Amino acid sequence: MSAVFSAKLAKQLLEFTPKLVRLPLATVPFKLKATAISQLLGLLLAEQAADGELEFLADKWVAIHVVDVNLSFEVSFDGQWHVRECTAAEVTFSANCAELMLVAGAKEDPDTLFFQRKLSIQGDTELGLEVKNLLLSIEFSTMPAPIRFSIEQLANLIERLQSAANPTDIIAKSPSFN
Repeated sequence: MSAVFSAKLAKQLLEFTPKLVRLPLATVPFKLKATAISQLLGLLLAEQAADGELEFLADKWVAIHVVDVNLSFEVSFDGQWHVRECTAAEVTFSANCAELMLVAGAKEDPDTLFFQRKLSIQGDTELGLEVKNLLLSIEFSTMPAPIRFSIEQLANLIERLQSAANPTDIIAKSPSFN
């Protein structure tokens, strides 16, 4: 398969897949999405909750907007997770699902994405930094195996597709042998 064809196919997959997911996701009632998000956060952040590291989220709402799949919600924590539709969060994180998956899989740093304008943080800067630092403190190896494996596989696939879609990035990132 030619490199040009591979690059075009990879780029189309990266652009088309979120559009494919958007429609079925839109048909799922918010209550089901909220329950799934709450349970996932409970699994991922159980250690932080037990250690009292989530106290800063009490009476605070953090919005997440996954732009390319049109998924938006707000979360708060006061000993248990609360998820609601977006109304008036103190801080909002916005990005496409590929970038969020790369952050979750520890393949990309949120600061890098922020400076590349692929991650937007609006609102309470201090709360945003606390949330970012909390997410960076999650030990990938401590995640439940099925979640860790799924995130790892998706992040690896996204990385490979992005590399294939932008073959010049590989050359630009390669060490120079002058």
